[in-house]
Amino acid sequence: MLKVILIAMLFLTTVAKADYTLVVPQKPSGGTSVWSQIVVAEWEKHLGEKIIIKYLPGARDQIGPNKFQNELRFDDKTILVSHGGNGISYLIEPVEYNYFDWDSIGHMNLNIIVGAQEQVANRCCQDIKFSAGSGMIPEIMAITMLMAGPEMDPYEAFNKYITFVKGMSGSERRLAFIRGDLTATRENPAAYKKHVMPLIEKGVAATWFHHGILDTESGNHQDDPNFTEPTFEQLYFNMYGVSAEGDFYDAYKLVKSWRDSIQKAFWVNKGNPNKQKLIDALNKMIADPESVAAIEKKVGKYEWKVGQDGNETVTVLKSFITPGALKTLVDFADVELGLNSVYKESLLQK
Repeated sequence: MLKVILIAMLFLTTVAKADYTLVVPQKPSGGTSVWSQIVVAEWEKHLGEKIIIKYLPGARDQIGPNKFQNELRFDDKTILVSHGGNGISYLIEPVEYNYFDWDSIGHMNLNIIVGAQEQVANRCCQDIKFSAGSGMIPEIMAITMLMAGPEMDPYEAFNKYITFVKGMSGSERRLAFIRGDLTATRENPAAYKKHVMPLIEKGVAATWFHHGILDTESGNHQDDPNFTEPTFEQLYFNMYGVSAEGDFYDAYKLVKSWRDSIQKAFWVNKGNPNKQKLIDALNKMIADPESVAAIEKKVGKYEWKVGQDGNETVTVLKSFITPGALKTLVDFADVELGLNSVYKESLLQK
């Protein structure tokens, strides 16, 4: 009898070890957590094995990636999902993780959409009240350039037109926008449909612009098929008749690209023997109409970059890290936004 029990325990242990673990750097209710729950439900159907989600929130979502970098990635059955905030932190904070130590399983090439009170979206040079936080840097930089145009110094425009409101959670920010305490907001596609589109339908808000989808071949951002409104670059050109350019624009392009193009990304350690199995299952999921429909219903229709295509995205992102862009980003985030940012010269190394 004891022998039977021991065999059963060994079998259960073996089964448990066969499960994959997906490390999510947020609480279960976070945006990346919800996205992961949706995708994992479809992904594991094609993998043939369970994927257990492990939530590791804290320290502005850096605990999960740091622990993955230093410890968890060496387990062949552990996967990390990172989000856009992790990309921003990689650029301006002394984090422990390094994307170039990981291999891409796949990521969804996403976008962020900016909504505003109706009167703001239809006129220039209004006083803008926007929620603070490192994840908001691309929006603040874009709005600053829209206010400044080609003639005014961006720093002057920021201090003249924009109020950076600190201390709000996501739910508090959304409520403040509904009340009119904030004049602009931003969301990922799923959250935008849920929180901003109802206000647009009531006529009290409008889509101002979005950041576009990174085309890794050209290095430029293209239209989002889910939204007809202009990208930032298109809106700026429509307003001023010239294209945005200079170190401030390069810094904006740098930070929005690192946030949005790998906003929802799966990683394993380099050399992980299960990498191809995970990639194959993800490709099967993407080719399955039912799985695609279940995911698109929640987040919209966005391109996946799988396997080596994901690694090539990171290579393109690396090319955006120039001395001028990085210094401008760090200085703006540190001095103007008060985000205690650091200039990491190591990011400039080939």
